[in-house]
Amino acid sequence: MNSKEVHRQWAERSGEYSPEYYASYGSDHRSESIRSRLERFVDRDASVLELGCSSGRHLAYLSEHGFDDLAGIDVNDDAFDVMAESYPELAAAGTFYHGTIEDVVAAFDDGRFDVVYSVETLQHIHPDSEWVLEDIARITDDLLVTIENEGDDNRQQSGAPDVSYVNDDFPLYHRDWKRVFTELGFAEIDVESGTRDTVRTFRPPSE
Repeated sequence: MNSKEVHRQWAERSGEYSPEYYASYGSDHRSESIRSRLERFVDRDASVLELGCSSGRHLAYLSEHGFDDLAGIDVNDDAFDVMAESYPELAAAGTFYHGTIEDVVAAFDDGRFDVVYSVETLQHIHPDSEWVLEDIARITDDLLVTIENEGDDNRQQSGAPDVSYVNDDFPLYHRDWKRVFTELGFAEIDVESGTRDTVRTFRPPSE
């Protein structure tokens, strides 16, 4: 499966793991993980970007807790229709970009957002598109948070991601996100391991 096929799967996703699916669940412990780290490390006027925002359940939770400079990227066009129905205030107040992460972030200026975060999204970045991780680092001015499934401890030592498949359907590329972003000059300032995901918080290199 190449990167274009991965994009197509998510752009056309319906049913399980679709924007409607996530909107039906609403906020969860991962929403709280994001909020708690933002409250700990940045002010509420920080500009915040979610990579792979889907219908906006995590951003809506941030909005409910006083963060109001919110943006998101998603490849599935239905995400924004579902957002308008499920989280109309967020849809009206936020800034949203329809497209692949690769295409959208490339157009942003350096340090465009105070905070960039992902929730089980970077694990879908195909190895052919790993260059986009440098762009994600480039646009992050103050704080980067990743909540991703990193797999077990038997990662390939070559640096290539391990791959697993959900329901024999779409791939998950398990990476050591500490290694990925510290190699890009970031400092890991907080980490919490859960039953499925690892929450990592990074600061970009100081000037």
